[in-house]
Amino acid sequence: MTKIKVENKEITIISNTEGDFISLTDMANAKESESRAADIIKNWIRTRYTLEFLGTWEQIKNPNFKVVEFDHFKTQAGLPNFVLSATEWIEKTNAVGLIVKKGKYGGTYAHKDIAFEFGSAISVPFKLYLINEFQRLKEEEQKQLGWSAKRELAKINYHIHTDAIKQNLIPQKLTVQQIVFVYASEADILNMALFGYQT
Repeated sequence: MTKIKVENKEITIISNTEGDFISLTDMANAKESESRAADIIKNWIRTRYTLEFLGTWEQIKNPNFKVVEFDHFKTQAGLPNFVLSATEWIEKTNAVGLIVKKGKYGGTYAHKDIAFEFGSAISVPFKLYLINEFQRLKEEEQKQLGWSAKRELAKINYHIHTDAIKQNLIPQKLTVQQIVFVYASEADILNMALFGYQT
């Protein structure tokens, strides 16, 4: 779980095998008070445009999506007595783009594609700030991942490198201190190649 700040409001992001999910509840709280967040999400879901968007997204991404149930909701969209909660949408259609969590970090979460679309219901500037902050977070994660990958690669190949140094670079007649110097010198070359600096 990660948090980003959008217009001075904290927005929670959780990740799972399906991707990154952004808290619609936090986003709705940015617009109204906490007590109104659920109503904002319900009102957004029940519109014809939103149902079209959610249904299309599910058909593209979710092979287990129940299209017949989706069509049933779509025919009712826009009617004054039509109400649809995120939980009902998930249960009836087998949707994976929305998640409803209970407990301490509870609320309604949506896949980033859907959350960005929901951002328009908050405000256009909010949506753009959300996208920018999310992209900044992902760039930071990629930088960290790149460094970690290099570190893991060096760790995995450590024994290969030390064995190669022992077999090919260390003459028989060196003292222990000279051998240590050869290993250190080769480690510096490796660090320069992988990380761009010497230790």
